[in-house]
Amino acid sequence: MKNCEYQQINPQALSTSSPNPTLPPRPAVVEEKEERARRKWEVFPGKNRFYCNGRFIVAQQSGVLPLTLGLILVTTVLFFVFDCPFLVKHLTVFIPAIGGVLFVFAVISLLQTSFTDPGILPRATTDEAADIEKQIDNSGSSTYRAPPRTKEVMINQQVVKLKYCFTCKMFRPPRTSHCSLCDNCVERFDHHCPWVGNCVGKRNYRFFYTFIVSLSFLTAFIFGCVATHLALSAQGGRGLIFALQESPLVICFFSVWSILGLSGFHTYLVASNLTTNEDIKGSWSGKSGAEDTGNPYSYNNIITNCCSILCGPMPPSLIDRRGFVPVEESSQTVAMEMELPMLAAKKEINVVGGPTPSQLPPSRALQVPSSPLPATPNPPQPDWQTPV
Repeated sequence: MKNCEYQQINPQALSTSSPNPTLPPRPAVVEEKEERARRKWEVFPGKNRFYCNGRFIVAQQSGVLPLTLGLILVTTVLFFVFDCPFLVKHLTVFIPAIGGVLFVFAVISLLQTSFTDPGILPRATTDEAADIEKQIDNSGSSTYRAPPRTKEVMINQQVVKLKYCFTCKMFRPPRTSHCSLCDNCVERFDHHCPWVGNCVGKRNYRFFYTFIVSLSFLTAFIFGCVATHLALSAQGGRGLIFALQESPLVICFFSVWSILGLSGFHTYLVASNLTTNEDIKGSWSGKSGAEDTGNPYSYNNIITNCCSILCGPMPPSLIDRRGFVPVEESSQTVAMEMELPMLAAKKEINVVGGPTPSQLPPSRALQVPSSPLPATPNPPQPDWQTPV
């Protein structure tokens, strides 16, 4: 048997029957992402932050909220340290109890305002947005002018225009506005308050009103107690300067008026069934250039307006924060995360479908002799390749 210049390769050792080679195994991180179901608050499109697995929501820019809590806490602590001992000794023991109750009311209502969904409306889905666009195109004229993106509805015999939101892809319901800071459409939008770190809308306005009213009572109560402390100390012969040094909470004199003014303004809004946004724009008073029409949402009764805003049933939240993302959306997200590693792995696969020489083990590699091949047109074949 003639010596062959090539080493025989076992055909069973190297199988090339499968045109599609086996891809490398997926990383363990991707498998964990596929197994774990994602909740909707993790993919929420608005500029919000969620805590306790989506149970609490707050604006993304909520850095002033700790400052608000700190100011209330420091003022109350100074009152209990410098003024309460003197007033308990000379007046009554109920002064610290009243101050503590007002402090608890203010803090609880502040936290409820900050961590409650203000009434965010979910954005339109792809099918809903396409249906709305179709309705807008059908309602347009035959000219080249773009069709109007407004609707008119009747509310208490008055025409109210509904504007189209290009971000949420829907017509805003009445009294709804899009907050540019939170990037959400909020139902019965009042304003975005940086002091509470959240929008003030339909679902948390009652908490906001309770907060500013209780804070007004707390500030006025502390200021009254400080003034009483100064008066009693001055009557004792210590002098006004010495009394001012003992009670540093005279600063409440400058803050109580702004808080009382804010409470009075919102009391007027509640009695009139208005929002801050409507009052600033003059939607029903002719400030916006329209005719001076009455407020279609008012019941023409102060008590009824107050009860409808502050004492009505709590509307449910329209965003499913703790729900799970559908399988189709989650699979698309996982596919996007796997796209780059898969493309990098495909570069190592041969174009014909088999593995490259660098992927073969040394035992399967084709051994080429170091000496050059003879320059014959038909080299002799080894015995094992000669046909019978």
